[in-house]
Amino acid sequence: MVDVEYLLNFIREDAPFGDVTSDSIIPDCDCTARISIEQPAVVAGLEEASALFRYFDVAADQAVPDGAPVHRGDTLLRLQGPAKQILLIERTALNIIGRMSGIATATRRFVESVQAVNPACRVAATRKTCPGMRKLDKKAVTLGGGDPHRMNLSDGILIKDNHLTLVSLDEAIALARSRAPHRDIEVEVESAGDAVRAAQAGCNIIMFDNMTPAQVEESLDALIHHGKREQVTIEISGGIDKDTVVRYAALGVDMISIGALTHSVKNIPVHLEILPR
Repeated sequence: MVDVEYLLNFIREDAPFGDVTSDSIIPDCDCTARISIEQPAVVAGLEEASALFRYFDVAADQAVPDGAPVHRGDTLLRLQGPAKQILLIERTALNIIGRMSGIATATRRFVESVQAVNPACRVAATRKTCPGMRKLDKKAVTLGGGDPHRMNLSDGILIKDNHLTLVSLDEAIALARSRAPHRDIEVEVESAGDAVRAAQAGCNIIMFDNMTPAQVEESLDALIHHGKREQVTIEISGGIDKDTVVRYAALGVDMISIGALTHSVKNIPVHLEILPR
């Protein structure tokens, strides 16, 4: 379900007092238009764009579903309605589609690379999203075949380095377990020794942060040696790119979280064209 009120905040940002250009020079008339894509991609954001157009009395016909692969020149949306309203929504709709499609496309590429060597491994997002856009950023990751991971700080327990500066590893896990007994507990570690300690203390997920493939392999061997590998989910994070992701996946890990999916978005160019009468 699309949260139209959330999307309307973007229109209020772009046109706090209306579209003075269109209001000044465009007569009250209807027109037809189409939105097309300018390069191959996994498209996303069409549901949100359609909801915005429909809110402003523009008929929006979605030509392809979100999450579908598309080719250069493909029509994504067909529009029919008041010209002023189409022009009012134009840039916001294109920004949403372009950003979400960029995230979905990057995610799909990572997912395909990872699953080619480790079909059970998931590609996940992080909280490194654009403020105000997290809901859409995370949805785009899902449309690309990835895992949204934690939506926010209220969504799960993840004990990180700054937490462990203030409280010991064993105490942190014990406190989390006593105060949130029904939640999974994830711990970020940077060594094989800490991985074993975290597993022995009862965490559910271990995140290897900024560790080389060799260090991860050493840590996995240590967990196996202590009989703890099958009791925990293993996540890799930190500086993952297209060149290293396959090396980590091949180690047999369960999840790889990639901040670049959302913090370094390459926008996919999309175009709105008003058609001749």
